[in-house]
Amino acid sequence: MKDVLDAFWRAAIGCLHPRVILWSLLPLLLSGGIVGAIGWYFWTPAVEAVRQTLAQWSAVTWVMQWLESLGAGIVGESIAPLIVVAAALPLVVILTMLLVAWLMTPVLVEMIVSRRFPSLDKRAGLGTWWLGLLWTGVMTLAALLLLALSLPLWWVPPLPLLVPPLVWGWLTAKVMAFDTLATHASRPERRQILQDARWPLLGMGIVCGLLGSAPTVLWALGALSLLLAPVVVVASIWLYTLVFAFASLWFGHYLLAKLAALRVVSSSVVARPAAPRDGVVVDAVEVFPERAEPRDRGGAASTALAVAPLAPARDPAAGGPDRQSDPRSSPPTPKDT
Repeated sequence: MKDVLDAFWRAAIGCLHPRVILWSLLPLLLSGGIVGAIGWYFWTPAVEAVRQTLAQWSAVTWVMQWLESLGAGIVGESIAPLIVVAAALPLVVILTMLLVAWLMTPVLVEMIVSRRFPSLDKRAGLGTWWLGLLWTGVMTLAALLLLALSLPLWWVPPLPLLVPPLVWGWLTAKVMAFDTLATHASRPERRQILQDARWPLLGMGIVCGLLGSAPTVLWALGALSLLLAPVVVVASIWLYTLVFAFASLWFGHYLLAKLAALRVVSSSVVARPAAPRDGVVVDAVEVFPERAEPRDRGGAASTALAVAPLAPARDPAAGGPDRQSDPRSSPPTPKDT
């Protein structure tokens, strides 16, 4: 818990760094451009399709007429656009998170390494980028499937406020954790860290998912949010970007500290005297990679062999060397002479 809180406040301070703020503009521009282009072509057909679907339900028609009689017809007219916005928000959240993971996370990881862990070397193998892309795609599809299966629960208060953040948190934990360790950790190291810290990572992801639901409050203004739609869209996307940038920094500080601690433990000196073989004693000693020869750098702790001759056995009676242990030192017997 102490490591999680330490990484939390480091990430909170890191979000105020000018470099982080400037890098957050890149996902904002790309995501805003993609959302604007899709809305330009599909907004009107989507709203009309929703209105036609609602018109087929007698209960909805009665509610519309009731609102019209109260002079609140604008509220009824805003129902269809708000439904379209509610359906599009999960896609906007996923798009923003993926852009932050692909564009900002590598930069933020390098910034953390240069400031806190300058001696942390890269041990990722070839094909890590493609593996990360495949992992992100699979996890994203799984999150969308979970959202689709949880739609019936959205009609039960207060589950609509809890289910999406849980799904976002699970997806954030899976994607951010993998992308943070993709460059510097080897596959065994990555598996061990993700396995040992799976519950703290899930908790961190859920907290980030709850923070990610905060920009949705901007759309709670109803008809006013539709009138200010361009401003609300840009503001919500930028808030999503900052939330996921904070998540990237939080996971980065936490997981890179775990990786550095794991390498310190795996590189510690361990001496294991082996059993005597053929008159010699072999001691296997693990040495630090930094103290090894240049040819041993870049991998796990190397093994050095120290060979020492087996000490002659002692005669318990005479207190000196055992005469039977070395035939060359035995004096000749009368029979031999």
